[in-house]
Amino acid sequence: MKKIYLFGLILISFTTVFSQENKDFDAKLAKDLGADEYGMKTYVFCILKTGSNATATAEERQKYFEGHMANINKLAEEKKLVVAGPFMKNDKNYRGIFIFNCTTIEEARALVDSDPAVAANFFEAELTLWYSSAALMMVNENHNKIAKTKI
Repeated sequence: MKKIYLFGLILISFTTVFSQENKDFDAKLAKDLGADEYGMKTYVFCILKTGSNATATAEERQKYFEGHMANINKLAEEKKLVVAGPFMKNDKNYRGIFIFNCTTIEEARALVDSDPAVAANFFEAELTLWYSSAALMMVNENHNKIAKTKI
């Protein structure tokens, strides 16, 4: 009987030490951001690579890139695009990334295909599911507070 009691006491001590609640947990914020119990959620990560369109004029290129930026802003306002940004010059033909607030490749494909620069083959997109902090959903809101000049 003493062994069972001792085993139970050790088990309770072990689970108490290794499964403590987060004292900073905000249930409403977690729910609003779509977080799971670990504060994480599924996104779709997109790498934009240099596309096959190498024949466009400078004017055409400018028009498509203006549409590209307008689409980024639209998707960000809709909370479908969480993060976007260009890569610096590199030898992998990586041009930029998107992190989409969706849980399927199909939904992300529709979002990336709405980009005029992708549709015109200036970029090609590689998509993969990605699991990360739900706090990423707060990037755009906070970015607007620190950007002196809008892009």
